[in-house]
Order: sequence, then structure tokens, then C-alpha cells
Amino acid sequence: MAVSADLGEALENFVKKLVASGRYHSKSEVLREGVRLIQEREARLAALDAAIARGIEDADAGRVKSSSEVFDRLEARLTTKADRK
Repeated sequence: MAVSADLGEALENFVKKLVASGRYHSKSEVLREGVRLIQEREARLAALDAAIARGIEDADAGRVKSSSEVFDRLEARLTTKADRK
């Protein structure tokens, strides 16, 4: 399946410069790379959304820790890392 895309003048010129520089061999290669990057970003966003949903579910179910407990644990970790240096 062929895909046609109107990139507009600014993006079209950018793609042409990338191909002319030798960094990419064709316009299609540039566009494939762009779509791959979007796929990766969308996957990261989906994982983030899932983590947020789990966090909200935990909070709603009362599975939470006090801020002082969290900060104490964080401070202990940072102290341990500082001692290793």
C-alpha cells in the first residue's frame, strides 16, 4: 500500500536536505524513520498511561504510603549512593 503525504513546504525542504546530506537515501526512508519514532513515543505514552491508571487504582484502594515514609526512603537511597562515591 502506497502512502502519499503532503508535508508542506517547510517539512518538504527539511526532508530534501536530509536526503541531500546523505543521511538518508530517500524521502521514504525519512518518513519511515519518522513513523517509527512516533510508534516508539506512542508505546511509551501507553505505558505511562497504564502506570498512571495503576497508581490511581492503588490510591483509590488505599494502597498508599505517607509522604514522610516516601521521603525517608528516598533520602536513605540518596545517602547510600553518596557514600559509594
